[in-house]
Amino acid sequence: MDEKALSGVRVLDFTHFLAGPFGTHQLALQGAEVIKVEPIGGDGMRLTPISREWSDRGMGPAWMAVNTNKRSIAMDIRKPQAVEIVERLVTEMDVVCENFRPGVMERLGLGWSRLSTVNPALIYCAVSGFGSTGPERATASFDGKIQAMSGLMSITGNEESGPMRAGFAAADVTTGMISAFAVSSALYQRTRTGRGQFIDVAMMDSMLSFLGPQVAEYLVTDYRHPPFGNRSVSRKPTADRFRCGNGHIVLAVLTEKQFTGLMKTLGLDGSLSDPRFSDWYARMENADALRGLIESAMADGNPEEWARRLTEADVPCATIQSISQAVRHPQVVHRGLIEEVQTPFGPVRLVGSPYRMLHGTGGIDRPVARPGEHTDEILGALGYDSEQIDALRQAEVI
Repeated sequence: MDEKALSGVRVLDFTHFLAGPFGTHQLALQGAEVIKVEPIGGDGMRLTPISREWSDRGMGPAWMAVNTNKRSIAMDIRKPQAVEIVERLVTEMDVVCENFRPGVMERLGLGWSRLSTVNPALIYCAVSGFGSTGPERATASFDGKIQAMSGLMSITGNEESGPMRAGFAAADVTTGMISAFAVSSALYQRTRTGRGQFIDVAMMDSMLSFLGPQVAEYLVTDYRHPPFGNRSVSRKPTADRFRCGNGHIVLAVLTEKQFTGLMKTLGLDGSLSDPRFSDWYARMENADALRGLIESAMADGNPEEWARRLTEADVPCATIQSISQAVRHPQVVHRGLIEEVQTPFGPVRLVGSPYRMLHGTGGIDRPVARPGEHTDEILGALGYDSEQIDALRQAEVI
């Protein structure tokens, strides 16, 4: 079997909640050996309001989703003996990741300035709301705050709903993916320079980067985006949600060929010569009239049938699926995206690697860990004997 892309890379993971763990999870899926440092008792995200059963087990589903393939060591990093353990671990690590507020790790003696002297080749990735510099550097930040501040909420929803959050932790997972990319880039850079690297990843920066096209349209043309509702960022009126039979369908019609296919499939061939719809500018000016024609044509039938007919005509569209439907879609099943993972309480299914590689595709190959499950194993590999480990446990260091 081919090695995964990041096999041999060792990561010491101090991250918690979602943004940081999502990033280290991506590294772990691709083969990096990730040691998760948790507080004694475990990461707070192990608890979940969704299921008391899984919360009582310390294995909330959202926590499991971003912490597979990781080993767990539980210790109180505020204690000098724990700092010594970390320093010994760091000599063997390629990467350290953390997402405390800027300055916290430095005060603990575990920041970049200290750990880079322990291991000059270390790559240190610090994830925070606003980065390590600037007037907001020390303020608390979570996903909702960043969605509000970045402008994302101002373009989400519609005039009736007012500004709305995305239906998932968009700022957290965006930041996590960027941190994984940054670490991978730094690892490649180190193959040429041999030097370690400090990476400063900010949630605010990450969201604005993902909003790059919308930001550019404002900066270049002073265009101020209204709430987008269900419209495509292209603003083309045939890329939106439409009433269809007893439900809705989403059309993603963006080219002339697709527009022609849409109108013919709907039996609206005559509208192709209507000057109101002669080109995209005309269609945008007459968007309400065009919508009326499309929705009238799809008034009979159901979304599934119209989606089948339009897809056969190569018109991009989709019915609106729930998550429960999406994970059962034949395409998702074929790609093997959902993987079975073992837990002490039986198997569960989680999302695996979001991409495939010709050689060594990533995936889940290690069960989710109980808090501190690998503490003794990790300390033993560092040279601690059983008496020393027992003493650390008595002192509540581990």
